[in-house]
Amino acid sequence: MDWLTQHINADEDVHIKSLTNDQTILIIAGPKARKVMSACSRDDWSKEVFPWLSVRECFIGFTAATVMSVSFSGELAYEVHVPNSSLYAAYLTLSEAGKEFGMKLFGSRAVESMRMEKGFLSWKTDLLTEFDPFETGLDRFVNLKKNNFIGKTSLQKRFKDGPKQKLVCLSINCTHASAHSGASLMEDDKVIGTITSGEWGHRVGLNLAYAFVNPEKSKPGTKMTLNLLGEMISVKVIPFGAYDRSYSRLLA
Repeated sequence: MDWLTQHINADEDVHIKSLTNDQTILIIAGPKARKVMSACSRDDWSKEVFPWLSVRECFIGFTAATVMSVSFSGELAYEVHVPNSSLYAAYLTLSEAGKEFGMKLFGSRAVESMRMEKGFLSWKTDLLTEFDPFETGLDRFVNLKKNNFIGKTSLQKRFKDGPKQKLVCLSINCTHASAHSGASLMEDDKVIGTITSGEWGHRVGLNLAYAFVNPEKSKPGTKMTLNLLGEMISVKVIPFGAYDRSYSRLLA
């Protein structure tokens, strides 16, 4: 926002406003999500017309909304963005439409578990300004050949220097507790990494965690020790996204 505002030319009739505090998101997720949307909106929600990563303006009942076909759960899902003043009306409409399909409420802990099973990262939890895209595995979104973009010079230097840490997914050999943010990964009594997220993956039957570790410890199969509530637990690096690797459920 600051950069955009600072770069408006004097001869441009442009006004930029953040809508972050003016809107709220309702999420519909699950294999019957498309049926729920079809029951409360006249638009065509078929896979052919509105595939994954689509966005459109529409009405949910009588409420104007922006709907995105995105998922943080690894299931077919939609984000319904509505003005705060219309939030309750949209909620009632979606709830009524979902009764036929047995729709129920779910909480943030459920989403946290599902997004970790799918290998998705969370802003300000796993995606931190202290670490660059090369360290977090987001380098596929960086094109250093582009003429210019914000932070290009710094990223070129970081790329040349190489990563100081790497974000990895871990399987934790423990059934009674999940890892918590800030917990230390150890080897020979030395800290070699730090947990960013941790949750039990109910669909895959794994105790999962994300962590930044020294680059030489980032290869799948690498074992180390986690200080979990004072108990030293064995952990192993595994590939991200243990759930539905083919994306068949998300793309249904």
